[in-house]
Amino acid sequence: MPLTKLQFQPGINRETTSYTNEGGWFDMDKVRFRFGFPEKIGGWEKISATYFLGTCRSIHPWVALDRSRYLGIGTHLKYYINEGGGYNDITPIRETTAAGDVTFSASANTLSAAVLVGDQTISLTSTSGFPESGVIKINSEIISYAALSGNDLTGCVRGFDGTIEASHSSGAAVLCSTLIISDTAHAAEVDDFVTFSGAASLGGNITADVINQEYQITSIINANSYQVEAREVTASLQNITTPTGYSPTYVFATASDSSNGGGSTVGAYQINTGLDTAIVGNGWGAGTWSRGAWGSGSAITTGNLELRIWTHDNFGEDLLLCPRDGGIFYWDKTNGTSTRAVNIRSLTGSINAPQVAKQIMVSDHDRHVIAFGCDPEGGGGVQDPLLIRFSDQESLTDWSATANNTAGDLRIGSGSEIIMAVETRQQVLVFTDVSLHAMQFLGPPFTFGVSTISENITVAGPNAAASVEDNVFWMGAEEFYVYGGTVQRIPCTVRDYVFSNFNSDQSQKVYASTNTAFSEVWWFYPSANSSENDSYVVYNYQQKLWYYGTLNRTAWLDRGVEADPIAASTDHALYFHEVGFDDGSANPATGITSYIESSQMDIGDGDNFVFLRRMIPDLTFRSSSAETPLATMTLKTRNFPGGQYLQSNAKNVTKTASVPVEQFTDQVHVRLRGRSFAFRIESDQVGTAWRLGSPRVDIQPDGRR
Repeated sequence: MPLTKLQFQPGINRETTSYTNEGGWFDMDKVRFRFGFPEKIGGWEKISATYFLGTCRSIHPWVALDRSRYLGIGTHLKYYINEGGGYNDITPIRETTAAGDVTFSASANTLSAAVLVGDQTISLTSTSGFPESGVIKINSEIISYAALSGNDLTGCVRGFDGTIEASHSSGAAVLCSTLIISDTAHAAEVDDFVTFSGAASLGGNITADVINQEYQITSIINANSYQVEAREVTASLQNITTPTGYSPTYVFATASDSSNGGGSTVGAYQINTGLDTAIVGNGWGAGTWSRGAWGSGSAITTGNLELRIWTHDNFGEDLLLCPRDGGIFYWDKTNGTSTRAVNIRSLTGSINAPQVAKQIMVSDHDRHVIAFGCDPEGGGGVQDPLLIRFSDQESLTDWSATANNTAGDLRIGSGSEIIMAVETRQQVLVFTDVSLHAMQFLGPPFTFGVSTISENITVAGPNAAASVEDNVFWMGAEEFYVYGGTVQRIPCTVRDYVFSNFNSDQSQKVYASTNTAFSEVWWFYPSANSSENDSYVVYNYQQKLWYYGTLNRTAWLDRGVEADPIAASTDHALYFHEVGFDDGSANPATGITSYIESSQMDIGDGDNFVFLRRMIPDLTFRSSSAETPLATMTLKTRNFPGGQYLQSNAKNVTKTASVPVEQFTDQVHVRLRGRSFAFRIESDQVGTAWRLGSPRVDIQPDGRR
């Protein structure tokens, strides 16, 4: 019988059934389309072997005048500047105490009864000074416990932190790693960071060097005290940061640690950390466990139920940064990465700068610093979520509107809050929760003007829009849109597939960015059963195609300052993308599983069965680094659109030579029968790149039964 060429419409269509979409593609992962044909996407490799603390939701690149390259990394715990692969902590300081305001206490006691191997409850002579949960050490065994019950430690995990579980005699010393810090009205929250200096030894294992370093707060006792876990001395937290957080070696207090650290201790508190998961609702059960003091009202208000998302921009070679619903901070490049960012209100000559804002931006054309959703001039930090303020031209300190400068403000007239703003070549697009507005530079005396572009428009979150070629693409509540002079809904062939499998409670995590080398806009989003970004959907704006897949990325940066795109992962690392064809999150790198599968095909609307006898592959392994790259092609049949695939034949196609022409498996024999069939190609081999052409199959009618 004559061979039948398998040619499919490019792009994925999930708006119809597989049977209705005959001649198209129906499912895929880690595949894109180029020139109308599917190919495996590029791989990724780590930028460096070091990690950052927290979940990154924004990346900002720039080049200084001395050609130094920087990446600003904003996480829910800290703000870093990456230079040469290292992460330099420049998180602003919220408050520094006076000497002697901070004191310490440590606890140790003895066993009131023997402890046997397997015991999960440990009885102490007294648990006074021990935290509600924590880590202890008895002889050489480290034990974690979940709760206190009188003088008992309950829910014990024996042989913790790599130690060996053992029996212990009554009266044995029980050492605790928890330090209780007293500081009146500290205003700290769980997970905040504080650096101590000037402290003296407590008298035993808790030496001055142990105390005088940076700590993360593990629990809030009340408004005047909190807890940290004593750890061995390290140069910085960065030195012990791992893919799962920082990994300390605990130091355990003895009975000799009875001092309070002396009267010279100073505590430098970094700005409060934010949330890495959006909270839906208020009241009991909302928020991070133990974030507020036990028995007190909730420490979480409506304003900080949102994720910690940073915005950042350059003022010359210096950096401006702003945590959402927080202050505006400034980092001076000339001071180096060992110095922290400072609030712009503390700069010399600062006049009426905003105390709080949702987003900041430096307009490229006119050099104004713009704050969105900020407090008004003289507002004392009371935030107006629809207010826009801008500084005097070429000034980051003068925000006082006068007849002699261009500082001023505007207020959006619809919606309840500004969600995000995006700068294009001609204007700044401002999204509220229900509308879209254009902000344009007019010049004195008005400086800027705002006009309404569209009502009844939504945007999924503060990072859900991306600008490319003077167009802005964004994900809304249930649609995708583009603005290029007018707002248009983008016809989407995977709309139902995406939004029916979307965790809308975590929509703030949606991250949009471009991959201009392939004319793509990517949206990373959390699927229905995930609280973190684990999926993506792509719009190819040149070919007007849609495709999708799975990948855990929380932020993305297109190539520009760096030659390749950069993305942040849930393993707290940055990756170069479109590099090679493998998954570089492990060492050695592993193969990426990529596949694409067609919709069902038949003969004569399925009136006749089809008989498949052989397949002739057509693909290229060009650019593969493996000597013998391999892909698997599969044909499978079924009798009814809603039924199971009854038969399948999977055959490997392997490259055999590269000169004088690219050669691979010439034909594969199959033996399949059914009313309809589907085609699939996949690969998980290291060093393999592939692009599909037009394979052919030997197919013939085979009766009606």
